[in-house]
This record gives sequence, C-alpha cells and structure tokens, in this order.
Amino acid sequence: MTDLSKYRNIGIFAHVDAGKTTTTERILKLTGKIHKIGEVHDGAATTDFMEQEAERGITIQSAATTAFWNEHRLNIIDTPGHVDFTIEVYRSLKVLDGGVGVFCASGGVEPQSETNWRYANESEVARIIFVNKLDRMGGDFYRVVDQVRNVLAANPLVMVLPIGIEDDFTGVVDLLTRKAWVWDGSGDPTNYTIEDVPADMVDQVEEYREQLIETALEQDDDLMETYLEEGEEPALEDIKRCIRKGTIALDFFPTYCGSAFKNKGIQLVLDAVVDYLPNPTEVDPQPEVDMEGNETGEFAIVDPAKPVRALAFKIMDDRFGALTFTRIYSGTLKKGDTLVNTFTGKTERIGRMVEMHANERNEIDFAQAGDIIALVGLKNVQTGHTLADVNKPATLEPMVFPDPVISIAIAPSNKAAAEKLGIALNKMMQEDPSFRVETDEDSGETIIKGMGELHLDIKVDILRRTHGIDVEVGKPQVAYRESITQVIEDSYTHKKQSGGSGQFGKIDYIMEPNEIGEGFTFESKVTGGNVPREFWPAVEKGFRTSMDAGVLAGFPVVDVKVTLIDGGFHAVDSSAIAFEIAAKGGYRQTMTKAGPQMLEPIMKVDVFTPEDHVGDVIGDLNRRRSMIKSQEAGPTGVRIKADAPLSEMFGYIGDLRTMTSGRGQFSMEFDHYSACPRNVADEVIKETLARKKEQG
Repeated sequence: MTDLSKYRNIGIFAHVDAGKTTTTERILKLTGKIHKIGEVHDGAATTDFMEQEAERGITIQSAATTAFWNEHRLNIIDTPGHVDFTIEVYRSLKVLDGGVGVFCASGGVEPQSETNWRYANESEVARIIFVNKLDRMGGDFYRVVDQVRNVLAANPLVMVLPIGIEDDFTGVVDLLTRKAWVWDGSGDPTNYTIEDVPADMVDQVEEYREQLIETALEQDDDLMETYLEEGEEPALEDIKRCIRKGTIALDFFPTYCGSAFKNKGIQLVLDAVVDYLPNPTEVDPQPEVDMEGNETGEFAIVDPAKPVRALAFKIMDDRFGALTFTRIYSGTLKKGDTLVNTFTGKTERIGRMVEMHANERNEIDFAQAGDIIALVGLKNVQTGHTLADVNKPATLEPMVFPDPVISIAIAPSNKAAAEKLGIALNKMMQEDPSFRVETDEDSGETIIKGMGELHLDIKVDILRRTHGIDVEVGKPQVAYRESITQVIEDSYTHKKQSGGSGQFGKIDYIMEPNEIGEGFTFESKVTGGNVPREFWPAVEKGFRTSMDAGVLAGFPVVDVKVTLIDGGFHAVDSSAIAFEIAAKGGYRQTMTKAGPQMLEPIMKVDVFTPEDHVGDVIGDLNRRRSMIKSQEAGPTGVRIKADAPLSEMFGYIGDLRTMTSGRGQFSMEFDHYSACPRNVADEVIKETLARKKEQG
C-alpha cells in the first residue's frame, strides 16, 4: 500500500504557446535527474509524440506521465492549449486534484487561459500559477499578476519576485525565505546558487512579503491575532500550512515565475506542487449517480478499502492496442479483476495495466485509489464511463461534451480505403468525444463534425497518415439550426379508417419559442382525460423526433416549447401510435405558421494584431458581420475581442496573416446561436436545398 498523502495528481494547462509542454519537459528532466542520481536523464520522451504535434508545434492530446520529487509521486497530465481541443483540458481537469496554470509573461492572460481557468473553477481544482517566458521581449511579471486579478477575477498570492527582466532575467527571490535563487547562463537547471536578496530589491521584497503573510494568516484567526497584536511572525511551517489551506480552498493561487526554456525557476514550482496542492484524500470526493444521472447522495471516497470506482477519461489507440486512461477514485485494482461498466451494464476483465510515461509504459499488477493508470485492451469502454465493483456498482458523475459546430463531407478515394474508413473513424470517435461522424441518409455521404477548422483538419491528417486512408474532403459546412418566432395555438386530428379498427388521435396545443439554450420542452395541461395520460409520452415523442428536421432547410430545430392543452380520443381506435402520428402532422402544420427562422453559430473571436494593422483587421472583421466587443492595447500589440458568425470565418487565419505580415494570431470558440440575417438565411436555404436535390 502506498501513502496517499505523497500523491499529487496535477495538470499543466494554459493558452497555446505559453510553454506548457516545455514546462512539463523541464519537470521531467529535473525529476529524472533526482530519480537516478549521477545519470543525466533527459526525460525519455517528450509528451508531444504525435507527428501532427511535432510538426505544428502544438499539443493535441493530453499526455500522462509520472515523476517523483522530494519523495512524492506526481502524476502529471500535459494538456493542449488550442481552443479546438478544450475538450481535452476539460476531461483532464475532471480527474485531477490540482493544476499548474502557465501564463506567458509577454502575452499575459490570453483567451484560452480564460476558458481553461473557467473550466478549472467549475471543477473546483486548486491551482498554482507559473508566469513563464520572463526572458522574452516584453515580459512583465507584475502586469500578468494584475491581469490574473482583473481578467480572471482570481486572487494571485505572489510567492517569488523576478531578478532582472528580459535578457537580464537571472533568477527569483523566494519571499518566504528571503533568499535569491540565481542561475548561471549554462542552461543547466541544477547550476544555481542561493544568495542574499539583491540590495536594490530589499524594500520591494519586504513589501510583498508582508502582503503574502497577511493573506496567508487570514486562514488562521489565532495566528493572525498574535501577528497583529504582538507583531510576532509565525514559524515558517505555520505560514506554509496556512498557504496550503487557502490554496486548497481556492481562496488564492500561489504565483511563481521563471523561464522554462532557460531552466530557471522550475524547482520552486515543483516544491509548491508538493507543499500546497492537495493529495487525493484532500479533495471533495466525486458524487455518485444512479443510472438516470440523479445524485444518490453517496460519494466515491478515496480509500483503497472501499468498492472500486474508476473513471475512464481518455481513450488512446496506439500500436499496442487501445489504451483507456483511468483515474481510480476508490478501491484497489488487480490484474485479472472483473469490473462492470455501469454505462453499458457489461463486465470488463482487467488484462494488462500500465503506468504511462508519455508514450512509454511500465507494466504493473496492482493499482489503488488515487492512481492514474492506463488499462490495455478494454472492449466497450468510452470516455466518461465508470468502471465499478460488480457486486456494488455505482456511477460517477458523467462528463458533458459540447455539440460540434462545423462539419465536412469526406469520401474515400478508392474501394480499399472505404473498407478501412469506418473502423478508423470509429476509433477516432472513441478517442475524442467532441468529434462526431454521421452518414447523410439522402446522399450516403460520410459527414465528420467537430469544434473548428483546425480540429477537422487534424482529423483528416490523422486519417491520411496514422491510418493510411486517402480521403477527399468537401467544403466546410456550418451547423445551422432552426427555430420559431411566434406563439401559435393549433389543433390537429389524425383519423384513418380502413376496415377493422382504425386510428384516431386529436390534439390541441400551443407551440411557442422557448428560452435561448433551453432546447425542446414539452408540457401537458390536459384535464378531464380528453387525451388519456398514457398517450402523453407518445405526443411528446412525435414532436421531439420531428424537431430533428426543420421546415426551412431541414436543420435541427431548437428552443421550442409545446404545451398540450386538450384533444380527443376514441375508445377503440385511439393508440399511442395514432397520437404520435398526430403530433408529427401537427408539427409540420404549425411550424410553417410560427415564423420559422434560421439560427447560425456565433463564435467568440479573439484577435491579436500589431498596432499598425488594427484598422485593417477591424475593417475586415466588420465585413465579416462581426460585433466588435473590445480593444485592448498591450506591450506588443492590440487584442480585439469580437463576436463573429462562424460561416464568415473560414480561412480567416490566412487572411489575417496576409493583413498583418504574418504577425497576427487569433483563436475562437463557440459562444451561442443567433438569428441569421434574412439575405444570409435565404442563401443558405437555397444552397442546402440545391445540394439535397443534387444528391437525389
């Protein structure tokens, strides 16, 4: 049995290009050195081991790895920063106990950092902050601290101050010990000296140190009282205990700085992970739910002696077969055990278990509560499924994944490819729950759907390279929706008489627009048994299934409320099927009267541009029907926030680079659906109907 207080399950997350993977890599180097003394151990494999990742210089999958520091075991997950892959961040945060938020010293709090921070708040994950790239032009630690306060509305607890900036950045002052850590220029993280605080920083260090201690002591009234009344500073252990308590309670976030690339400042971050982030037993246990998704009031308490509860949070396929990354919340797992998948009701036998180190693995026979491991060769387990004790099953709260907003049609270029395509797409869907595949019923085309252009771009790349399937790709299609604008009270009677018993169902109902984001809701206000209660679900089913295709161009219908107010039935001829057909007929009849309208996905767009191109960029965004929300000047350029329709943003990165001589960057994520202007809607309807006609 291992001591759970020595475990730290942490994730490293940030905006694209803030230096997460480099930070992870440096942590592996440092911990590797300490793990095997006397051997220069270069973190065996980087966590970016997909070809697509190496080429584009971005992290796509979250990779898991295990390292040791000060006799503590760190299970580290490096997550992607790019907005199209936030799903990876979301599902990693779900299984972590703590995190390190990395921010770029010159870029500051960027849009993706905001999204990830919001996810971490929702998952109530304790975090420490690492301001990276202080050696970069425009790097400014104090500005980033202010942004954390103002943009993220978080409370950064400054633990170190930087010595020098940009090219002159040499190290950091640890405020608690009043010692300066100074690295030489060799790039070796272990070549540092611990010195006294530089003379010109003494006053600043005292000022920040006082703030640090006062904030920390708010966690303990007795210590605070002694400190205020007698001016006596508590012991270092007590201050650290208070910092730990406040960090776990999310009252503040210990904030560090350094340069991962130049190997400066990482040791203090690792010490902070051990000192201040929670171990698995200090985190609120996961609630258990029944098969309907309602909380049972029970919790999966982190305890090796309890029944097994494990959450599969990621499926990855590699040359050894399918790997299911699993966080064990309670109980112990041994090779050969049989567990039940509470989602499918089927049992799974645990064959091989491995501990992951990026893409290397060590076989293990035993794992327990608090561990993050990979299981090899499970058949029917998907992301978000719970594996539980066969005799005492329970489900952990499942994950919720966003709906895709963009789709493209793909077709295999030859017969051999067609056979392999289905298998490959199936594997890819299991690995990534935000990636969906459908077959168009009319045309037989294969449609892939995802969170953005880059997302689908990478999927096609994986098909071609990893699976060796050559596919032809159609134009990107936007996931439009349809809705209504008017309240209509209507009636529909379904009557059919053809020898023997007939069919009869009459419904009176109100169809009206629902609150935005509410989807379809159904309510029955029938009194007096004109439509018997047992037929209400059939009426609801008839309307609900009809909502899959709108009357304008066949897009799914959202945000509609139907209220059944009256009707009529026949003692012999009425049946559930008759009422379902009546509802479908009523839907077709009423939708056209209720002012149907097209809705389009609106994206939250964040553009970074050098100052001299701001006018061009804004003019171009306006042409794309964008609503400019804000402009913010930074040290290296201007950030423009806008809401823009997805349909106008295809190929935007190319245009932006042309306008800004290659220096502009942007990110976007889905925000909400909004009504389409009439001319745009007419065009979309025309194109969609023409395409359907063409496909026969």
